[in-house]
Amino acid sequence: MKHILVIQNKRIGDVLISSVIAANLKNLFPESHITYFVYDYTAGVLEGNPHIDHIIQVKDKELKRPGNLIKAILEVRRSKYDIIFDPYAKLQSRLMCLFSGAPMRIGFKRRGKKLPLPYYTDPVEFLPKRTKACGKAIENRINLITTNFPLDTPDEVPRIYLREEELHYPGLEGRPPMVMMGILGSTPIKSLPREYIVQLVDHISANFEVQLLFNYAPHQREEAEAIYSLCAQPEKIDLDLYADSIRGFARLMHHCKILVANEGGSVHIAKALDRPTFTIYSPYIEKDDWNSFEDGTNHTSIHLLDEKPHLYEGFSRAQRKAIEQDPSTLYRELTPEMILEKLVPYLDHHLKDFCL
Repeated sequence: MKHILVIQNKRIGDVLISSVIAANLKNLFPESHITYFVYDYTAGVLEGNPHIDHIIQVKDKELKRPGNLIKAILEVRRSKYDIIFDPYAKLQSRLMCLFSGAPMRIGFKRRGKKLPLPYYTDPVEFLPKRTKACGKAIENRINLITTNFPLDTPDEVPRIYLREEELHYPGLEGRPPMVMMGILGSTPIKSLPREYIVQLVDHISANFEVQLLFNYAPHQREEAEAIYSLCAQPEKIDLDLYADSIRGFARLMHHCKILVANEGGSVHIAKALDRPTFTIYSPYIEKDDWNSFEDGTNHTSIHLLDEKPHLYEGFSRAQRKAIEQDPSTLYRELTPEMILEKLVPYLDHHLKDFCL
């Protein structure tokens, strides 16, 4: 039996899309034992996954302490893994690989760059561009496997597995159809300006007989309430029907018609539940990395680069990094009118039975 470790200590979306590694490894090595090493707040997207045998959960801030990182490295070494996959590919995970003693260590490196230490026995370069509908982030993770093992028909679809008892959500009987709104991104630099998101909420509430739900992180409650207070029809928004955990959100999203959201983990969760999504990208995000399975019908999106490409002309890597630190100026170029031009036909298609 092969003992395999996948290190993906990053955000929710990264962890969820990395679950495709386990699905494909189980096809290659049915008797293998697969462990995931992730931050504790992301583990909910992996729970119940039949391809994952064990989840090691660590706290983000604690792992940054050198003593705790050394303990994690020693624990990995004691576990005697046969293969380690490192889609995280940062210093933490690279050190875990380097000192693991695993005979096969597979992780990313940038094209044309040489790793300063032999972190991996089999380094794999990031793909230069997207070539598949699953998006480059998923394609890169599949490539970690196919570069080293024969895999004729890769499974490219991340999935969330809800248990039978989780499929039932008490208190939803008799409600209008529900639309989930991801009103805030995971960070301020991934969040549409407040007054812009209010205009989108107001359009939906004015034109469709639906119940609007807000998704946001628990620490964003005050900002969510501020957005709620600005909406024209707050009676059509249920601010109290809220899930404060990944599993809770997945259960609730399972009962919603669509998700309209800032790009982030909620979008990947909705897609993993086979729910239609409309995604609003932050100006600094590389859309081709994350726009998995967008077909213009079930899953579609808007990015400022597509609408006003001239705003990105001549940007150096340093300038792009500066945008990431403060994308607010470019965000304001992505106006509600511009978003609605794409959002309206999407809503008319998915909510046509609930028009006012």
